[in-house]
Amino acid sequence: MTVLATVIVFVFGTILGSFLNVVIYRLPRGESLVRPRSRCPNCGTPISAWDNIPIVSFLLLRGRCRSCGAPIAWRYPFVELAAGLLVLAAWLRGGTWLEVATAAFLLLSLLAVFFIDLTHHIVPNAITYPGIVLGLIVAAAQGRFLDGILAAVGAGAFFLLVAIVSRGGMGGGDVKLAAMMGAFLGWPSIVVAMLIAFTSGAVVGVFLIAVRLRSRKDPIPFGPALAVGGMIALFFTTPIVHWYLAW
Repeated sequence: MTVLATVIVFVFGTILGSFLNVVIYRLPRGESLVRPRSRCPNCGTPISAWDNIPIVSFLLLRGRCRSCGAPIAWRYPFVELAAGLLVLAAWLRGGTWLEVATAAFLLLSLLAVFFIDLTHHIVPNAITYPGIVLGLIVAAAQGRFLDGILAAVGAGAFFLLVAIVSRGGMGGGDVKLAAMMGAFLGWPSIVVAMLIAFTSGAVVGVFLIAVRLRSRKDPIPFGPALAVGGMIALFFTTPIVHWYLAW
């Protein structure tokens, strides 16, 4: 039963990942998430249900559109696989159904932000605004509303200060994303997430400049680093804090 439940949760996560691909592609373009049905971005042919099975269809089609033969971006199966693993991780993390659903929602939202900001250099308000509200509602339901609102305001205010001091080096989307993460994570998890984000962002930025894929003048999106920081903090805040205090 445990194995069967694990498979079911993973498959459900990949289905959510398939929808997440629609969000990642359409949301930055201002397109409806519902209509029209999924279609090939190259030839515009609607994708049949048999060709839209998460991960499986990509493998059966050998990564190409059935109609025009254009290559399908690897992002699609990767997001589906990542979503399945993240939802499974949220379930294995344990807790009440509310806690599991909340963790899964946050993880999938961060996954969408990761790819949207990486591609378009924006963090959509359509994700952060509802996320802040939902995060505070969940915090209130769990009896930690004060913790959630202080974390949200504190993280948002800190990033706003960084944005002002850096004169545009930090975008408004990052400010709202930090506030959303604070509402969900609370203290001290949001601090851990921010430290991981700044560390990983700095390492990746230096690496890209060192290998000449970016120059010092090129903008490097910070949303992906924040997303990764939030994911890690959700699962590993306690051991990270213990390690830091004992170091």
